[in-house]
Amino acid sequence: MRDILRRLIAGDLTQDEALAELRGIQLEELSGRARLDLGRFMRRGIPEVVLAPPKAPEEAARLTVALAQRQGQGLISRMSREHRAALQQAADAAEMSVVDYAQSARVMREDFAPEALGGKVGFLTAGTSDVPVADEARMVVEACGLGTRLEADLGVAGLHRFVGPLAAILEWGADVIVVAAGMDGVLPGLVAGLIDVPVIGLPVSTGYGRGGAGEAALSTMLQSCSTGLTVVNIDNGVGAGAGAVLIAARAARARSVSAGAGAASRRSRPRSLPAARRR
Repeated sequence: MRDILRRLIAGDLTQDEALAELRGIQLEELSGRARLDLGRFMRRGIPEVVLAPPKAPEEAARLTVALAQRQGQGLISRMSREHRAALQQAADAAEMSVVDYAQSARVMREDFAPEALGGKVGFLTAGTSDVPVADEARMVVEACGLGTRLEADLGVAGLHRFVGPLAAILEWGADVIVVAAGMDGVLPGLVAGLIDVPVIGLPVSTGYGRGGAGEAALSTMLQSCSTGLTVVNIDNGVGAGAGAVLIAARAARARSVSAGAGAASRRSRPRSLPAARRR
């Protein structure tokens, strides 16, 4: 959008041409099937994410690369090996780079980097099997220009393990923490009961037998005694990441406004006269 406005001001575009381009980045149809919502990032600060299944690998790859061609980066989640192979082939053909996140990925133009916002999102996982879902959330956060830090395998079966990493993330300055947990799903409530930073619980479909598909973890988080714990759906890394982006980006903007107001106040404050002149 800034590029279009700059070209309009410079006289490289007429008003009608600029309007046509602005409309074009809002919505684009590919082959009469998929409608890419290219304006989502401008509306919400969160880009569209391609859900790989049940799309054919070639189709999912084509959509992701199309997003990257038009807005600098394309995000895809829940990839199989076939999806990953097709994505890499399509990205190579388009001369784009691929950033891997376990079962997710970002395809990026070489000339693109998301604008750094200054916000920070921390990630904790109860087990290593919860990392792929947490990584999906991390992909969304990093695509929006926010800093991330992930600490894994901190479940309550060894309660002593999570204290140090949690303290480190708080010292790092996280604006919000996403806690991914399967099995009994206790860790998010435990973390939320100890700190004053917003916590998003991300239930993961790991476990055994009854409740092993994530239902037990979801129920535990929803029934947590820790007030203020926010919970997303099972394996919904995209939703957790999007929620974290909205919180951390707003916190970063508030700090920026506060810092600007403080600087303006210092500039407008009258300086004291030297002692000799005061006399």
